[in-house]
Amino acid sequence: MVHCPDCEGEIAAESDVEFIDLDAKMSGLFRSSKRFYVVACNNCGAAIGSGVAGGGD
Repeated sequence: MVHCPDCEGEIAAESDVEFIDLDAKMSGLFRSSKRFYVVACNNCGAAIGSGVAGGGD
C-alpha cells in the first residue's frame, strides 16, 4: 500500500491524486508539445511527484 509522505493518507487509486498541468510549450523542429505536471495528494495537497509528458502535432 502506498501512503502520502506528508499526511500518511492512503493512495490506492488514480482518484487519490491530482495531476496539475503547470505549463505547455510548443518548440523544436517538429513543434512537439511538452506538458509539465505535478502529482499532488488529494487529501492534503502535498506534491508527490512531477514529470514531463510529450506529444506531437
